[in-house]
Amino acid sequence: MQDAGYTVFMGFGALWVVMGIVAVIVLFKSDGQKLKFGKWGLLVAIPIILPIALVLLYQIARPFLNSYL
Repeated sequence: MQDAGYTVFMGFGALWVVMGIVAVIVLFKSDGQKLKFGKWGLLVAIPIILPIALVLLYQIARPFLNSYL
């Protein structure tokens, strides 16, 4: 139960990310615009998503790495 606070924090963080994505999609769809992602969308999204994914993967792998070090 030592990681219960961390789990709750990550759960709420994921919920807020999903709510933000849904809000952006709803705003775009309310104007009748199509959802399309070009190279500029990827240029913005990759530097945001990649570090978050790497940190989460590190946190998942850290207990396994500590047992070998």
